[in-house]
Amino acid sequence: MPWIILALAIIISYLTGSIPTAYIFGRIFKGIDIRKSGSGNIGATNALRVLGKKAGITVLALDILKGFLAVFILSNLLKDKILIIPPEMLGIILGIACIVGHNWTVFLNFKGGKGVATTLGVLLALAAEAAALKISLGLVVLTWVLFFLFFRIVSLASIIAAISLPVYMVLFSAPYSLTLSAIILVFFIILRHRPNINRLMQGKEKKIF
Repeated sequence: MPWIILALAIIISYLTGSIPTAYIFGRIFKGIDIRKSGSGNIGATNALRVLGKKAGITVLALDILKGFLAVFILSNLLKDKILIIPPEMLGIILGIACIVGHNWTVFLNFKGGKGVATTLGVLLALAAEAAALKISLGLVVLTWVLFFLFFRIVSLASIIAAISLPVYMVLFSAPYSLTLSAIILVFFIILRHRPNINRLMQGKEKKIF
């Protein structure tokens, strides 16, 4: 029975992450397919460019919320019913499922966003129970802000901030399971940013403003 509950929780977390927020906003408020505008990505950055500041910020907040709720609510509801794995590991598994859903959404033929905002939501939920992660996450956000303000390139700031996460976690002696999960999340972010990395190397990546 616990394995069935765990499987259902993973599916629910994946489906939560799969909700294509930017695509829905594009359809409702602009009557467009955001995949055919701007960079073609269904994340908050492209929503900001194509749909405007209000829609972009709302998409960003909702994508963060997806990751947070999938981990925080589900793991807290089920941690006493799924005793086959530690609560911390349950949160990590559900978080990864949610990010996979955002990156490869079932609702858009398994083509999704870059996963940065949803990853932040997952990390915020995990940080509620891990002091070392709170400090590391705060430094990651600071790293992102500094690189963005200097270069004005969202993808570059996101990649550098992601790479810094496991480094900060090692420095502040975060639990091994969380550090390992951070490395997996960094891999996801770099994988989804391959086109951006190519454009950065060619000096063709667009600045946000």
